[in-house]
Amino acid sequence: MTTTSVQLVPLLIVAAMFALFIVSGLGRKLRQATDYGFAGSYSGHLGSGAAIASNWMSAASILGLAGLFYLKGYYAMAFVIGWTGGYVLLLVLLATQIRRFGKFTAPDFVAFRYESEAARTVAALISIMISIIYCVAQFRGVALLVSWLFGIGYQAAVITGTALVVTFVVISGTLGVVRNQRLQYFVLIIAFVLPLMLLTRKLGYFWVLPQFGYGQAITDLQDHYGFYWSEPFATISLFHWFALCFTLMFGTAGLPHVLARFYMAPSIRDARWGVVWGLFFISLIYWSAPAYGVLARLYDARAGLAFVKPDPATADLVTLTAALRGGIPMGAVGLLVAGGLAAAFYAISGLLQSGAAAFAYDIYPRLRPVANDSDKLAMAKAVFLVLAAGVLVLSLRPLGMIAEIAAVAFALAGNTIFPAFLLGIWWSRTNAAGVLAGMLTGVLITFAAPLAGGWFPWVGELFPLTSSAFLGAPLVVVVMIVVSFLTRPPSQQVMTFLARNVHDVGGP
Repeated sequence: MTTTSVQLVPLLIVAAMFALFIVSGLGRKLRQATDYGFAGSYSGHLGSGAAIASNWMSAASILGLAGLFYLKGYYAMAFVIGWTGGYVLLLVLLATQIRRFGKFTAPDFVAFRYESEAARTVAALISIMISIIYCVAQFRGVALLVSWLFGIGYQAAVITGTALVVTFVVISGTLGVVRNQRLQYFVLIIAFVLPLMLLTRKLGYFWVLPQFGYGQAITDLQDHYGFYWSEPFATISLFHWFALCFTLMFGTAGLPHVLARFYMAPSIRDARWGVVWGLFFISLIYWSAPAYGVLARLYDARAGLAFVKPDPATADLVTLTAALRGGIPMGAVGLLVAGGLAAAFYAISGLLQSGAAAFAYDIYPRLRPVANDSDKLAMAKAVFLVLAAGVLVLSLRPLGMIAEIAAVAFALAGNTIFPAFLLGIWWSRTNAAGVLAGMLTGVLITFAAPLAGGWFPWVGELFPLTSSAFLGAPLVVVVMIVVSFLTRPPSQQVMTFLARNVHDVGGP
């Protein structure tokens, strides 16, 4: 969807929303490097859950998920199940135990648990790679919305969006970006659901809870227009659907910026309840996103448009397309665009801060041992700008749909960070050699399809780029176990810490 002029009313609403976030963040500048990207006050179970949900909301959930439902129907349920299932994994396997380690970052956890600075460095580099890939997906969402708002081309929109993101972080203060998360969630959920309520009401469906009312639209598409929402299953094997589902699940439980939320919970119980409420708040988004895809398909059908496969840009903007075709007030459209941009901006800010913190806190001190907190903070800010510039360059050429690009980041996290945390918490025999071998194997598995799929087609079949952790994560776990058994066990101090502080058994 392209325009040739500035959309004034939506632009004013976007500016007003960001002004609200910036004002609430003023005066909260960082004071130390360990705050960069990870600090934030605790405000109870509901507040923590809202902050977790806000930390999770992005262009992939606001725009990409609806686009996948519009393009591929029920196939997109793999993303809903995988992303929400990942939080169940966190709740059951990791959240409580992560809090007991008391570390700031994923690399910090790896270094402490495995007593290895080399493992810390590898984990930090992987965290940076995850941040970059995930940010490319977010930049695509920002560029599409900025292109519509200002009536400019895609590449110009990428550059403009990057400038706006960096300006937003600088003005609001990096700590403000983190501490605004509770306010951000409740503003964004209203911006996302209110236009959906207006759309379903205009179409004559049950609008009070549009997440349930749009089910009749699926029936109407089938009965009156011959569109069967389940047809996309005919184009993908059951293996590939499950592979995507479990890859997203493992990846969600391994994303460094998601894991970071549990380091700051004041107690184990708070960490657990934060996940529960966070899962509920996230579900409100996932119950709503499919409705936009269905209603956009319904408007196509009513307009007599054939069910042809659209280009990725068209699919990624169906949330906006449905709102415009539904003829809802332009103010509501502006609210929706503002919510999408804010979600992407906050995701980009958090991801770039996470990557910058991984370098400044986990790599830079190894290169310059005399660095103090001021040096680390200055380095974090510099790396933030470098990462933003790198992501800008990668985003100039569209690489795929928003959710598909994001899935690559989840695959990398699921093949590396998740196994390192899983065995690091639950199997005390895992050692530094095992985790190093496992994480490096995980990186190779993640990119095996583009690197070797041309020569060995079976590699691409077993380890698809967006779905490699289904088989990859178990394989990495096996590598970690085998290498750990063949090398020296961890120190007695670490095994005692796990037994007494993590597993509550009183001793090794």
